[in-house]
Amino acid sequence: MKRWTMSAVLALTTAWGATAQAAYPDRPVRLVVPFGAGGITDIVARQVGKGLGDALGQPVVVENRPGAGGVIAAQLAASAPADGYTIFMGTVGTQVVNPLIYRKLAYDADSYVPLGLVSGSPYLLAVRASLPTQDFAQFAAYAKANPAKLNFGSAGQASSPHLGLELLKMTAGLDIVHVPFKSGSEAVNAAIGGQVDVVMDASPVIMPHVAAGKLRALAVASDRPLPSAPGVPPSAQAGDAGLQISSWNAFFAPAGTPPEVAQKLNAALRQTLASPELQQKLAAQGTQLYSGAPEEYQRFIAAEKAKWAEIVKRADIKME
Repeated sequence: MKRWTMSAVLALTTAWGATAQAAYPDRPVRLVVPFGAGGITDIVARQVGKGLGDALGQPVVVENRPGAGGVIAAQLAASAPADGYTIFMGTVGTQVVNPLIYRKLAYDADSYVPLGLVSGSPYLLAVRASLPTQDFAQFAAYAKANPAKLNFGSAGQASSPHLGLELLKMTAGLDIVHVPFKSGSEAVNAAIGGQVDVVMDASPVIMPHVAAGKLRALAVASDRPLPSAPGVPPSAQAGDAGLQISSWNAFFAPAGTPPEVAQKLNAALRQTLASPELQQKLAAQGTQLYSGAPEEYQRFIAAEKAKWAEIVKRADIKME
């Protein structure tokens, strides 16, 4: 009988490991999304996920895990096996705001392996169609004349729309009551139904209801017009130059994911985001795609942390 030396065993084990990594992926990949179906995060996740799956040669299955400002999804992804078969769609809430507002957080936002920055979508400020205001100036005057009588629906406490509200309150000097929901689509539906007065979300979520006469868009929270929102002025033109916020997304893998696997995921992501067809499709919906380069994300996240740390501090947002 042949005796196996330790060096031979190690060589065989290394070969098996290399073969397993070379075969990755050999089954579907799960993409955990921190908000419910219908919002901009979900829309981008499904469209980019489809392209990512095509590039990987395996389906990418979107799993919506809404609630607690993204904490539920972030914790689930952080505790998943670091084998490349679970990836996470992080947002400004999960990666920047939650670490600022929670005393104890069930995940470490800086522990994930960044796969790349995916997209950004400037928000639109909109009101229910029955609110007696036709533009931003009228809305601001009405809100100031009725302090704490208007309410604002968001995708949840400390979500991007909630941060947009806090930014609006500071830049325009308004007193509006926050009403959190589990998703952006729920908040928008509440505005359509008259349960809340004001909402803020991305163009693909807001503009269909504007076109149907169910909502009135007042401003794009950006310094430039948005092609997918014709006739809606940028915030500076509307009268509030400081109101600038967008929904952004980045893909992550759990800490400890093998570098070779992370590199395959990043290569597939960059290939997906470079698709002219996908770029045009999402641009028509008001979403800009990034390159997916990890270094692009590092520059971007540093600026976001500085910006939102100041807003969270001034708004005194805290969670247990």
